[in-house]
Amino acid sequence: MTNPLSKLPKLRKHKASGQAVATLLGKDYYFGPYGSKAARAAYDRLLAEYLASGRSPAFGTRPDELTIIELIAAYSQFMKRYYGTSSSSEYHRIKSVLTVMKRLYGKTPAAEFGALQLKAVREMLIATKVTRGYINAQCHRVRRMFRWAVGEGLLGEERGAAILQVLAAVGPLKAGRTEAREAEPVEPVSSQLLEATLPHCTPVLADLIRFQLLTGCRPGEAIQVTPRMVDRSGDVWTIKLDKHKTAHRGKQRVLYCGPQAQAILAKYLLRGPDDVCFSPAESEAQRRQARTEARKTPPSCGNRPGTNRVRKPRRKPGKAFTTGTYGNAIRYACKRAGVETWSPNQLRHKAATEIRKQFGLDAASVMLGHSDLAITQVYAEADTEKALSVARKIG
Repeated sequence: MTNPLSKLPKLRKHKASGQAVATLLGKDYYFGPYGSKAARAAYDRLLAEYLASGRSPAFGTRPDELTIIELIAAYSQFMKRYYGTSSSSEYHRIKSVLTVMKRLYGKTPAAEFGALQLKAVREMLIATKVTRGYINAQCHRVRRMFRWAVGEGLLGEERGAAILQVLAAVGPLKAGRTEAREAEPVEPVSSQLLEATLPHCTPVLADLIRFQLLTGCRPGEAIQVTPRMVDRSGDVWTIKLDKHKTAHRGKQRVLYCGPQAQAILAKYLLRGPDDVCFSPAESEAQRRQARTEARKTPPSCGNRPGTNRVRKPRRKPGKAFTTGTYGNAIRYACKRAGVETWSPNQLRHKAATEIRKQFGLDAASVMLGHSDLAITQVYAEADTEKALSVARKIG
């Protein structure tokens, strides 16, 4: 574990003046006579403020000197530490709009960024043909970055408050009132399309697809399941996820596995307790084996299986699927099947539609893990029973 006091500047004596001095982020700070209590207190105060900033690279920069590119660097460091670096984290989601901001206003003082500049960034996003909802979300992230900067004291109190007020005045793009395209609604994948795709998937990928459909979970939830998470004590297995959409709100996400989901999952439990059940490395090995078995060239001709593989490939399967690689694997299977492509989210919509049709909206809401903070805890037991009932019958 990193020592929080590591790589901090040392207090030293400036020989020419006799003052106590420390150099932080390339800037010298003088604290008065070396050896005095006042100098030590001022030095301690500087370090405390620096650590409170999260070791921000923008620490000590005057509000009128802070540029957009410096603000982005400081905020990116905070985002990486606070949200993590998973492919679905806010750290990655904000990157595209920050790239546009750096291109347009990288050297512009952050204190000069206002409504006109935010609208210019928005127009650049519209030109990239992303959806209206995505653009509105990215503009909200820009506002949040400036709100963070004000809270960190990087923009000055008065100017910072003025910037926040101006940026808040830029309303969201409205449907039918903008050139930004609308997102296509996510439709449930049809049974015909699903059945046409599965034969062209590896066994691991096919089982992952079926497992997600039977449990109604999100793609990011299905790919993270490990043996340690699975409780097999009841007739319906439960899976308590370590990471999920509402974990930061103190909520718990539980997947419910009925007989069909159990039959799928049982094949992947004999591994390390923290190894993912649905492994992309296993899926890739199955794909290669299938190609070898389908080979038409006689073994005596051409390359023997495995002889032409790169010893240290630049890209190799990760320890776990990401939502991106999971979606890509399905698209490749669709391409091999010669059918229309579909996404993992459509499996969740299909599950929601079928559960709602058979068991009602309440059961679908519980099974899919929808959360409403206004709902009181008195419904918890009844909700669990609904999910267990659904899992027993269709899971």
